[in-house]
Amino acid sequence: MPRLAFLGLGDIGTPMAARLARTCELTVWNRTATKAATFAAEHDVAAAKTVADAVRGAEIVASCLPTSPDVEGLLDQALPALQKGAVWVDFTSGDPAGSRRIAARLATVGVSYLDAPVSGGVAGAEAGTLTIMVGGDERALERVRGVLDAVGQKIVLCGPIGSGDAVKAVNNALLAVHLWSAAEGLAALKSAGVSPTVALDVINASSGRSNASMNLIPQRVVSRKFPRTFRLALLDKDVGIAAQFIRDQKTPAPLLQLTAEMMRIAHNLLGAEADHAEMAKVVEQWSGQEIS
Repeated sequence: MPRLAFLGLGDIGTPMAARLARTCELTVWNRTATKAATFAAEHDVAAAKTVADAVRGAEIVASCLPTSPDVEGLLDQALPALQKGAVWVDFTSGDPAGSRRIAARLATVGVSYLDAPVSGGVAGAEAGTLTIMVGGDERALERVRGVLDAVGQKIVLCGPIGSGDAVKAVNNALLAVHLWSAAEGLAALKSAGVSPTVALDVINASSGRSNASMNLIPQRVVSRKFPRTFRLALLDKDVGIAAQFIRDQKTPAPLLQLTAEMMRIAHNLLGAEADHAEMAKVVEQWSGQEIS
């Protein structure tokens, strides 16, 4: 069983760590120490009070934090304690430039780095069916393949360090486009007297369908349930990363840049705890139509 340190027990990190507790000699760390202690007691693993204690002796370090700067903030504590030859797998939905900075610092102590953001939400993390987008060296990926297989169903090496972050950010930007555009279209149809349920029945059997129209809007918006499984604040962050990545490539992307602006507006209007599908409420407010 590989010795694994898992840093970050958030909404996605907790079920991932729970699966890894079955296959690894696991030590967990969380910024809220009581959460790590509770997890450790429930899963019969070790909890560390400091990052250094968590990573000391670990063959693999996994991090799952909100942003790349959060991960960078752990390095001063981690670097002196890291084992040469270890691999750091960063499940954070981070930014490519941040991942390259982290990789460079880890290389100074002989530790390999993979950016490996995931898609699939809490349900995917619980079931071990996440899609994992990896950036980095193929040899390092093969060394941690068993760990990734325990939490993911589809594992793709996207390219050099930062590539996984870039693919994840663009993927989530497309999610935002689909959600926002579907809400706009359905609000207009409702105004014209067409039931959103009827419209979705047609759209989902036609070329305009998407995960947003097939799953998110029927299950969250039309139902008015809005379960909070992925915060709009995190989607706003991811779409912002995509917008910056595209600007860095100097490729034209007016629609995705506009979508990034819409996510900032929706986030500011709805607050930090809103679910990502609640962005439809902004379209409803502007149009005067409830999508139900």
